[in-house]
Amino acid sequence: MITLSSAQFRDALPNGGRLIGLDVGTKTIGTALCDAGWSFASPATLVRRTKFQKDKAALVELMAKQVVVGIVIGLPINLDGSESPRSQSTRAFAQNLKDLGHPILLWDERWSTVAAERVMIEQDISRAKRAERIDNHAAAVILQAAIDALVSVQI
Repeated sequence: MITLSSAQFRDALPNGGRLIGLDVGTKTIGTALCDAGWSFASPATLVRRTKFQKDKAALVELMAKQVVVGIVIGLPINLDGSESPRSQSTRAFAQNLKDLGHPILLWDERWSTVAAERVMIEQDISRAKRAERIDNHAAAVILQAAIDALVSVQI
């Protein structure tokens, strides 16, 4: 199942469980994981893009190690709310993960990279280290926003 609805995603999940957040780029896939109680998201492993099957295998390995029950993928939306070619690429990526059997939530990722960079600047992380870590931190911003929405759906 692939959805844009946090309520529909929540209904497809077991009661709690770890989620993975993905910030899918052309060169890397930033990943983040949340705790089983959906309280906080943290940056995880950066996957350097090669061929899709190798990228998928790396994600499957990470998800198996972390006992992931659902996937949140950042959907790049234009500021006016319209979709772009990158949006379509991300939807295709999600479609190719569908066979893993996990529910997939496409989450509006507008401003996620900006928010992640702002936090890293506040933490006085050097420009070089920010460049290395930005995708994982953006994935954490995306995942945190999604789990905040999931918790509010639950209440």
